[in-house]
Amino acid sequence: MSLKYFFEPSSIAVVGASPQTNKVGGVIAHTLITNMQRGVLKAKVFPVNPKYDNIFGEKCYKSLSEIKDIIDLIVIAIPAPAVPEVLREAGEVGVKSCIIISSGFKEVGNVQLQDEVAEVARRYGVRVIGPNCLGVFDPFTGVDTLFLPEFKQLSTGKEVLATPRPLPGSIVLISQSGALGAAALDYMAGINMGLRCFVSLGNRVDVDESELLEYFMEDRMTKVILLYIESVADGRKFLEAAKKTSLKKPIIALKVGRSKAGARGAASHTGSLAGLDQIYQAAFEECGVIRANTLEELFDMGRAFTYQPPALGTGVAVLTNAGGPGILAADACEASGLELVELSESTKKAFEEGIRRGIFPPIMSYANPVDLSAQVTSDAFHEALKILLEDPKVNGIIVITLHHTPFVMDDVVGKIAAPAYEKRKPVIAVDIGATEMAQEIRARFEKFRVPAFNAPERAARAMYALAYYGKFLKENGLVEAV
Repeated sequence: MSLKYFFEPSSIAVVGASPQTNKVGGVIAHTLITNMQRGVLKAKVFPVNPKYDNIFGEKCYKSLSEIKDIIDLIVIAIPAPAVPEVLREAGEVGVKSCIIISSGFKEVGNVQLQDEVAEVARRYGVRVIGPNCLGVFDPFTGVDTLFLPEFKQLSTGKEVLATPRPLPGSIVLISQSGALGAAALDYMAGINMGLRCFVSLGNRVDVDESELLEYFMEDRMTKVILLYIESVADGRKFLEAAKKTSLKKPIIALKVGRSKAGARGAASHTGSLAGLDQIYQAAFEECGVIRANTLEELFDMGRAFTYQPPALGTGVAVLTNAGGPGILAADACEASGLELVELSESTKKAFEEGIRRGIFPPIMSYANPVDLSAQVTSDAFHEALKILLEDPKVNGIIVITLHHTPFVMDDVVGKIAAPAYEKRKPVIAVDIGATEMAQEIRARFEKFRVPAFNAPERAARAMYALAYYGKFLKENGLVEAV
């Protein structure tokens, strides 16, 4: 059965709904009903709890069988021992999909109970996400089963944003860990990073990462898929799904449990056997999955793919107005497996001509990194980038625009974005600092669809991801699709 009812249901029942928003079922019911009442969620919402007649202005049902409408999706937020019976009832009334929020299964050693849930789901053909998960957040359809309130009240009485929901975008986030997924959503919202959909897998009694990869592979709004995994449910199935998906869309994985201590943590967290890290690394390389080392890197790489095309080689040029940051970028590129190529003769001649005509400062260096010096203007950055984009040896460019120098103003963003937009070569920007000016420059780059970072090292890792994926596409004869 298709997974579409998890994301596009016409009706949702919340089993364990509560009028109290300090309870899991209360948060979920309140969010879904509020979204429905505001018109954000097009599905009908049916609270289910024998204790109540009305929850948040909606009739509350004693059981699923009391609901006369067809139910596409149920969300279960009740104690674990009661879950199998509710799932049986769901199967009897023809429910198609189920998200089990409840914990207390394999992750705490209760394997038999989880096996019973799996058996009931198979018998009735009900697709299940979970248990022990947050479920789904889809900003396009309004489906939001996260039991994490958006706002919390401090002891002072002040209400603050606690778990924001990101704006709609093109990045899919699939996480085996609910808590890490929630932190990731917070991070995405904080940097205005758009989300296509978030799925928390939990213990994966049925739906796993492989099925979700294939589902979002066909989704036209998805540009890149981010994975946080502690293990994969089925190795062969994952290899097939990941290879097929990578040929269409990039996958970036943060695979944890590399160390013995991390593997033990994964086992106690979601009941996962993390496995030998070398096996995962080889599998990722075989199917084109890009591996991130940190959570920050996962999102840096994701942002790069959201805005820029893959690089069709490892040849990189660094364009800067400051020597030190340029050297940092050069070191970081080399450490990431990128090559600061020697620029072609035609490129060198173009820079020489620019110096002669007064376009570039006479003290500039057109070795790679190309250091325009502190005397550079925004117009000079524009002309230098145009020259580098024409160099056949250069597959991608990191531009470092330190705003501290006297002649670089905020108009440098548009000057760089224009030629970057015209050529099918990736451009990544860096502006170092935490001042209002630095943040403004980076924010403007993002608005012009140029990913911008506060450190050369982050830009280098993002460029590495673009080059890694470009290499994978070339090896599979798909360069023309880039």
